[in-house]
Amino acid sequence: MAGRQSFAGSVKDELVRVPLGKSCCMLSEIGALTQTSGHLSFRGGGRLAVSYRVDHTGTARRLLQLLKTRLKVNPTLHYTQTTQLGGRRTWILGLSEEDSRTVLEALHMAETGEDGRMEIRHTVPRHPMTRQCCRKAFLRGAFLGAGTMTNPEKGYHLEWKAEDDRLPETLKRLMEKIDMPYRAYTRKGQTVVYLKNADQISDMLAMMGAGHSMTEMENIRAKKQTIERTIRAANCDEHNSEKMLDAALNQAAACRKIENTRGLESLPETLKVIARARIENPYLSLKELGEKLEPPISKGAVNHRMRRLMEMAENC
Repeated sequence: MAGRQSFAGSVKDELVRVPLGKSCCMLSEIGALTQTSGHLSFRGGGRLAVSYRVDHTGTARRLLQLLKTRLKVNPTLHYTQTTQLGGRRTWILGLSEEDSRTVLEALHMAETGEDGRMEIRHTVPRHPMTRQCCRKAFLRGAFLGAGTMTNPEKGYHLEWKAEDDRLPETLKRLMEKIDMPYRAYTRKGQTVVYLKNADQISDMLAMMGAGHSMTEMENIRAKKQTIERTIRAANCDEHNSEKMLDAALNQAAACRKIENTRGLESLPETLKVIARARIENPYLSLKELGEKLEPPISKGAVNHRMRRLMEMAENC
């Protein structure tokens, strides 16, 4: 039986349904997927070929659609399946030499020389992202190709990981342009750019186009905050109850000390009544103790009289 899909998988399922958008945005998203999932192979005679490897089925279909719609290329699509990790599939999109040339030139990674051969100029896409919509598209493509996030029920963490420093450098520049604080560290030789703040993650999900996932995360967050407040309130009530009980027992001990030394009969009537009531009811709160008297008195009045008795006990 298949396990429950991860929250990150649900986010990607939502992102691949985002409309393709404008021509510039499609190229930005292709650039991100090329940087995260693209592979360049050199063949004889100076020929080059581009291929893509992705693990998420929806991402493979979206990339296929982006390439066909924006660049009019026709990738081949097939998958390989491992016997490990539950038989995970890796989708492979292959491009012909001519289609590879189209992609690389569109991303300003290569140009055709005078001899008709393709020459590599840059190893990463150089598509300018001066517009906010293009930056969002790139972040979406980068998450589809190299992103993941923790289930908000367990914690707040969204990240992009890369095998080299070129993608992190691009992400850092974009984060700075959109005023999004980020962190980075190296894990097993891979540079990881990540967000840890719940507000920032929520904003990033919305920015990439995962509005439903953002709402789900906020609902989980609100539920967690309610539970935390309830626990804090319960702990506070328990702490206050313990303090009240300790105070009541100390008051009863003080009244017994007075009884055993000078005697309760030596006290003024108002203090004698409250002292005898406290000895007989050592576990009641001040409010409950006042309500037992005839006539009943307020919590403040009980507290005032108990303070006088505590002072007398200290001098006994």
